[in-house]
Amino acid sequence: MFQGLSEKLQETFKRLKGKGRLKEADVNEAMREVRVALLEADVNFKVVKDFVAKVKERSIGQEVLESLSPAQFVIKIVHEEMIELMGGATGKILIAPKPPTVILLIGLQGAGKTTHAAKLANMLKKQGKHPLLVACDIYRPAAIKQLQVLGDQLEVPVFSMGQDAPVDIARASIKHANSNGQDVVIIDTAGRLHINEELMSELRDIKASVKPHEILLVVDAMTGQDAVNVAESFHKDLGLDGVILTKLDGDTRGGAALSIKAVTGCTIKFAGTGEKMDALEPFHPDRMASRILGMGDVLTLIEKAQESFDEKKAKEMEQKLRKQEFTLDDFLDQMQQMKKMGPISSILEMLPGGMGKQLKDVQIDEKDTAHLEAIIRSMTMEERRKPIVIKDSRKKRIAKGSGTSVQDVGRLLKQFEQMQKMMKQFANPGGMGMLGMGKKGKKGKKAGMRFPTL
Repeated sequence: MFQGLSEKLQETFKRLKGKGRLKEADVNEAMREVRVALLEADVNFKVVKDFVAKVKERSIGQEVLESLSPAQFVIKIVHEEMIELMGGATGKILIAPKPPTVILLIGLQGAGKTTHAAKLANMLKKQGKHPLLVACDIYRPAAIKQLQVLGDQLEVPVFSMGQDAPVDIARASIKHANSNGQDVVIIDTAGRLHINEELMSELRDIKASVKPHEILLVVDAMTGQDAVNVAESFHKDLGLDGVILTKLDGDTRGGAALSIKAVTGCTIKFAGTGEKMDALEPFHPDRMASRILGMGDVLTLIEKAQESFDEKKAKEMEQKLRKQEFTLDDFLDQMQQMKKMGPISSILEMLPGGMGKQLKDVQIDEKDTAHLEAIIRSMTMEERRKPIVIKDSRKKRIAKGSGTSVQDVGRLLKQFEQMQKMMKQFANPGGMGMLGMGKKGKKGKKAGMRFPTL
């Protein structure tokens, strides 16, 4: 969602780096460009004004202008101020000393409360908690059924009392949790198409009845500054403890994420990054600022890899690489584990420096991985282990079975052969293949690594 802003800021700082020693005029020009980039990203204009003023004040100090690399100094200042703008530290759920911890989810209709109640329950379950989902939205058709379906899918219990008063349902859910060993209660409340007194009155009654430890507002990042206005209204009326920003994987301009904390004082605690039940992650201001400024987000990438990759399989793969036994089955297994980490485009955003940008220039079609999988699954076990046996007649059979062309099959085999050669270079203790050096130390041709796309 920050692609446009990220590209503009990186271009601005690239020009700064080319200046050598900076003058105050250089900083002023850069800050004008930063201001325009933030406004185009739909960041609140008051927030932009304060942000630029702080950065400018710090950037024209003697320490910066007289330093050996002033451009880097300015980037460091922008990075620090951006982290502060988004809340500084990572927000966490306040766990009650005496269970159950009560979390009240609120928001407008269509923001994704029900889905994110289930996502939050899934996240807490993985952390060893025993959550209970509570269906307090008695107005939206099928809202209760939706929560029950999601609960069944995640194996998380759902408490419901049909069309009873929401405040009675919420109160009874606490007693139910105490009786059944659930240590976290997540209450999914009703929303409206707009903020009105009826909605607020119901939420105030629930708050007074169950005294939640956390009141989290679910807002849609795609609504831009409207999300900020909604957060401000709810905070004034109910007192928010945090925000869950949904659809952060969308193509919106990102202004809400950069404005909410400054306008409302509420931190963004979680970000929804997709449709799947595990597509909810803690919002880290420092990591998000690094992504926006093109510094990557290696920590999140490592965490995603740790969640997605099987340690036992990783060790087996290491042994196969050492013995140079990498097969098409292994290739397919790696692809499937990569898919668990999310879309390739989101992974590339986390790569630092110019690495992600360079790889973004490679045309990556997510559908291609499905084609590759179909081709490999159309092969016999012998063909997967020894692709060398695949001649023209076999290629025709594989293409027909996978719904692709003979050329697609040939391209996959060619790229797999290139990958095997690269794996041999990794396995060779003295090999310098990745640095473009041959076995005898002579500089070889620069081999470009391509994604296995069709």
